[in-house]
Amino acid sequence: MVGFKNRYMVMEVFLDPNKDTASDEAIVITQFNLTKAIRDIILTNFGECGLASSANSFQVKYVNPITKLCIIRAWRDEYQKVWAAITMVRSVGSCSVVFNLLDLSGSIRACRAAALKCDEFKFQ
Repeated sequence: MVGFKNRYMVMEVFLDPNKDTASDEAIVITQFNLTKAIRDIILTNFGECGLASSANSFQVKYVNPITKLCIIRAWRDEYQKVWAAITMVRSVGSCSVVFNLLDLSGSIRACRAAALKCDEFKFQ
């Protein structure tokens, strides 16, 4: 028996630099916020059938709210649909965001290594 073939994406989230933080509370990037935003975009652009086909495998595995890195899992057959939907996300909650793909891999170990490398690069 063969397990499911997954793809893991390391994404960087850029928040809107023009947002006035004095008037509103700061947005915190969480797994729930990202999952809801991406699922809403999949439903809007690919319909219920597209959401149903990608919903079983789609999961936000890791989010670092400080460095704004996240790891997202999707099936190998559906990762392009999830990736396309992620590029169409324009807001999480009430904050404008833009996603940047840093790494695409078939194992979570390789994605963790890439995320750690990006974190180290940011703090140097």
